[in-house]
Amino acid sequence: MSTTMELPAWAQGIEFEQEGAEEAKADSAFETLLKESSSQNFSEGEVYKGQVINITDDYVTVDIGYKQEGLVLAKEFRNYDGSLKIATGDTIEVYLEKLESHLGNLVLSKDKAEILSAWDKISEACEKGDPVQGTVIAKVKGGLSVDIGVKAFLPGSQIDIRPTKNLDKFIGKTMEFKVIKFNKKRGNIVLSRRAILAEERGKLRDETLGQIQEGMIVKGIVKNITDYGAFIDLGGVDGLLHITDMSWGRVKHPSNLLAVGDEINVKILKYDSSKERVSLGLKQVQPNPWETANETYIPGTKVEGEIVSVKDYGIFVELKDGIEGLVHVSEVSWTNPKGPIKGFNVGDNLEAQVLEVDIENKRISLGVKQLLDNPWNELAAKYPVGKEVEGTIKAIVDFGVFVDLGENVDALIHVSDVSWTKKNINPNNEFKVGDKVKAAVLIVDADNSKFCLGIKQLDEDPWKKLDERIPVGSVVEGEVVRVTDFGAFVELETGIEGLIHISELSDERVEKPEDVVKVGDKVKARVMSIDKAEKKIALSKKNADNADVADYKQDETATTSALAEKLKGFNVKE
Repeated sequence: MSTTMELPAWAQGIEFEQEGAEEAKADSAFETLLKESSSQNFSEGEVYKGQVINITDDYVTVDIGYKQEGLVLAKEFRNYDGSLKIATGDTIEVYLEKLESHLGNLVLSKDKAEILSAWDKISEACEKGDPVQGTVIAKVKGGLSVDIGVKAFLPGSQIDIRPTKNLDKFIGKTMEFKVIKFNKKRGNIVLSRRAILAEERGKLRDETLGQIQEGMIVKGIVKNITDYGAFIDLGGVDGLLHITDMSWGRVKHPSNLLAVGDEINVKILKYDSSKERVSLGLKQVQPNPWETANETYIPGTKVEGEIVSVKDYGIFVELKDGIEGLVHVSEVSWTNPKGPIKGFNVGDNLEAQVLEVDIENKRISLGVKQLLDNPWNELAAKYPVGKEVEGTIKAIVDFGVFVDLGENVDALIHVSDVSWTKKNINPNNEFKVGDKVKAAVLIVDADNSKFCLGIKQLDEDPWKKLDERIPVGSVVEGEVVRVTDFGAFVELETGIEGLIHISELSDERVEKPEDVVKVGDKVKARVMSIDKAEKKIALSKKNADNADVADYKQDETATTSALAEKLKGFNVKE
């Protein structure tokens, strides 16, 4: 049983008549087209009407009434999104390029036909400088393809006032252009959007310059970013926003704060009308945090910020509101007041204590060690002066050695505290890193961060009771260790030397000390004076060879004073 509902005869007849009428109308139109075409003498380079009879991915077949059908590239009929803007049966105008081709068809062009038909209008617009409207349909080599009724070329340099790399964003947009070049013979048309924008910008520029005043707050769009700042489009006029006027805090690079296309409020800082230069400020439209810094950053309070720079002399920390504070190297550690600074990196968060605020010079002094326990407070009680300690040599320097006692602070043994008697000590010859060493505590100074030890202080100073061992007036014997222009040095005990002045080498006048004594000679001399503080002993060889203590005269005071005058200006240590 059929499920098809048959229409009434009168309805079927109407439908048939309508379809027949439409077909007859189309056939009549096409026959008219064929008659018109057949009456023509076809020649290359002319425009003809034809009917679309077939469409493939590559070609559109068009019948213009010639003995052969013609082919048009399908891409000439595609919209910017790839869709076709024709259908089978459409009547169109085409340009006859060739009567014969390798495919046996006419070679036709829809684009060239449109160019020829629209040429007068485009030519007039070019001559008068009138804009034409078009839609960007594709990205091509060197620029964009624009549909202005025909395809035209928009070079990349003519797209915008400033260079642009992202051409895809223009595809599908309808805009106005100026025709800057055309070639009728080749059918080439070159457009410029930049010329339109330049005219608009010129008008806007005059308007903007007429309104600009220093101190105004205006809106602008970030046009370009450089290492030293950003250029802001104020409306036909570009102003420079220098990096130093972007923020009250530190700005590493303008791109960290702004991006091209951002709309921002800026203040006109300076306007030079003669040069049409505008200087802008971004931070000036925001409150100055230094105006309330005294209230915000009170000495003794704890603050937190980001490390923005680490130098040999300290750490710069950006606090909130863009204010920076400095942690001086001396305020980083209780145990290492002179650095180097270790363990602090740019970008790290850091807690610190406010030490001082200088509003006039825009400086805030911070301290890190103040948030830590001070190890010096315990050291003074743990290591009283005179206490004997033992530690490991941690480092050797020109002026001494640092000793690790198991504390946060290393102690120093200065070269002058190594021996009572040795001179010109080279620590590298006396010690090795890792050696165990015993010493006495000399200084624990928390205020100046000094912890000093001494090795020689473990023994008694040999100079302390020297006058009991070799009293003034006694005759001693020793070996000549050095001869100088002014006398000879004689070692009396290990490390203890006395000086026989040239005037005391003989009863007779002596021109050169080496004429009387030489290094290595064993000599007897009388002790003339002892200066424990300066560690100096004055000797005399006169009448000392056969003398003893009993022969010493009662006028020793006068003799000693006379010798002291002779020894002025000489250092017996040399």
